[in-house]
Amino acid sequence: MFEDKTLNCKECGAEFIFTAGEQEFYSAKGFVNEPQRCKSCRDNRKNAAKANRDYHVAICAECGKEAKVPFKPREDRPVFCSECFAKMREEAQE
Repeated sequence: MFEDKTLNCKECGAEFIFTAGEQEFYSAKGFVNEPQRCKSCRDNRKNAAKANRDYHVAICAECGKEAKVPFKPREDRPVFCSECFAKMREEAQE
């Protein structure tokens, strides 16, 4: 049904393969457009937005460890480190 296609990256101009498996995934997700950028350029684009974030240091309300968060902590709301936050989410789903 699907066959590998060779596409050109609109960012760097390099050729890349849009595999049959990727096409099947895109179809299952309802995506109608083919990718316009190679994997490397897609990753660079995603990471560029993350690099511009300002991180703030806070103390975890659960374990007391230092945590870096991408938002400015407020006095009236607790802040949790990644580990404690993951534990809380896990417990809430049970």
